[in-house]
Amino acid sequence: MRLGVLFSGGKDSAYACWRAMQHEEVACLISVVSRNEESYMFHTPNIRWVPLQAEAADLPLVQGETEGREEAELGDLRQAIRLAMDRHGIEGVVSGALQSVYQASRIQRICAGMDLWCFNPLWHADPHRYLQDLITRGFRVVIAGVFSRPFDASWLGRGMDRETLRELEGIARTHRLTLTGEGGEYETFVLDAPFFRRRIVVQEATPEFRNDRGVYRIARAALGEK
Repeated sequence: MRLGVLFSGGKDSAYACWRAMQHEEVACLISVVSRNEESYMFHTPNIRWVPLQAEAADLPLVQGETEGREEAELGDLRQAIRLAMDRHGIEGVVSGALQSVYQASRIQRICAGMDLWCFNPLWHADPHRYLQDLITRGFRVVIAGVFSRPFDASWLGRGMDRETLRELEGIARTHRLTLTGEGGEYETFVLDAPFFRRRIVVQEATPEFRNDRGVYRIARAALGEK
């Protein structure tokens, strides 16, 4: 089956893409750029670098835009998926939804209306096992945004490794946050993945942090050999 992967540049969509590749053909990535950083549906930190990730993976990219207004942005997602159907003949859509009923239900509704299979390989996965496997499989991930206490500026641009995972587990226990960031506590950006043919090299980035919120803004990046 030919699939289009809803791809944000973060760890969940990248891992879901890799999982889908184990069983089906990934025909393209689908990305929606939101002008609203508070979008209910779409990841926004460093979304402009998704085309470079698609190039690293040697996969076509269908990219749409949205003003990011609640519910109205679903029409923009539907339009991007329709473009993927027309251009690449996709028969299903992959999402990296873990626990968000809000996101998963809306994606499923769109797919049902377009007669597409909806595949959510991470749905209700054990958070610890998932993040452990992400690290073990060789995904190189950095923290691209933090939006909740007790995260501070020191987390911005930090790589996700076993030490980071241990600290995240402690924070999840003491502050009742989701371990994977599914509640919007933090966002990530993928520099390398098992299905990338080349890796992302960040050449210039600026951490911006204020009022318990921060973003690791990538200003310059290029492809490097693996």
